[in-house]
Amino acid sequence: MGRTLVLPPEQRMYLLAKNRGQEKTDFSFADFFPMHDLARENDGLHMITTEQFLNEVAMTGQLRDKNTGEVSFPPGNRTDWNGQDVKIYKEWLRNVTHTPLWSPTQCMAAFPASGNAEDAQMLQDMQRRIHKESLTMRDIILDPPPAVDSSPLDRMRENLADRKELCVYDEEMQGELVVHFMCYHKMRVRMLVHFYAFLYFEDWREDLWMKRFMRDHVRYIDEIQCAAARIVHAMREYDKSRSKDFPGHQMIGPGEFDTFHIRRGDFQYKRTRIEANEIHENVKQYIAPNATIYIATDERDKAFFNDLKKHYDVKFLDDFADELKGVNTNFYGMIDQLVASRGRLFFGCWHSTFTGFIHRLRGYHSTNHREPGYKDGLLPTSYYYVPRENVDAMHSRCLL
Repeated sequence: MGRTLVLPPEQRMYLLAKNRGQEKTDFSFADFFPMHDLARENDGLHMITTEQFLNEVAMTGQLRDKNTGEVSFPPGNRTDWNGQDVKIYKEWLRNVTHTPLWSPTQCMAAFPASGNAEDAQMLQDMQRRIHKESLTMRDIILDPPPAVDSSPLDRMRENLADRKELCVYDEEMQGELVVHFMCYHKMRVRMLVHFYAFLYFEDWREDLWMKRFMRDHVRYIDEIQCAAARIVHAMREYDKSRSKDFPGHQMIGPGEFDTFHIRRGDFQYKRTRIEANEIHENVKQYIAPNATIYIATDERDKAFFNDLKKHYDVKFLDDFADELKGVNTNFYGMIDQLVASRGRLFFGCWHSTFTGFIHRLRGYHSTNHREPGYKDGLLPTSYYYVPRENVDAMHSRCLL
């Protein structure tokens, strides 16, 4: 598409401001993902920092106020916004760039196979045809998944789900100098969605390339990956050390452990907030008594898990201080995800995007090892601990 990706300035992020003054707490995406390596390794990906963008585009008079048409410069002519209060910068940026109001719950982002208006119109025609079919979500989900090289219509039918609109990267948007996808709570604009549930490419080869690119390149930085690997190794060694005390090893095998992501904190979905004894009731038929368990969680009061500790040998990230020496504590959530993804069995929380990320990683491992169900995107070793009726939703294409 010939676009340049501008990395946001380093700023404070939600739930990532622990130990301010002692550790780095202002972040950009490059602090979590090897963004600069991506740009160096892939000729088709052009990426610059916010400071570069402002110096090369804004300060050379190429941005105009959308209301007055006058040339507009960033507040105070500042170009380095790292670690600054970015509120006034964001307000200015919204007023000098094209800001599409794309809502993942309302529309699917659709990219035509070419820059021609005819292709963009064809996407809209397909969307209208699908709605005339009056298919239910059950009809869509229960059908076998379309092949990756299926027709644009078949792939759109599955990905559109129950959304009523397309957000098309059309000729008008392609002609804009700067397109800014903003996070603006006042307008309920927020990209809180997994990429594969939002992006659609008319050309199946572009779609497959994008998903493979995400799989192979958009991963956590080595510091996070290696810390998680140390903990996975420690978990396996610990489980081997207790094999004499755990008869279940005859069935499971030494060095194996099961994992959970138990979401607590400020989670908005109240039906997922169940007590530890209820969690045990929901999963006890799958996990052997006294099994080694790793729990990724945002629950600070570990006494909450006492009912689970009665039945299993439970470990948390806190138990691996030696493996975490020198690691920024704001990386802990990401490390939790990676460790949880390596469990023999995994139990996640319905509605949680954190759990969704873990499921995706497990899907990559499943495909790599050609585990049962991988061709259909099924994960027979992944579960949900809540709600109970959805416990095995990852095992079949079904609507719950």
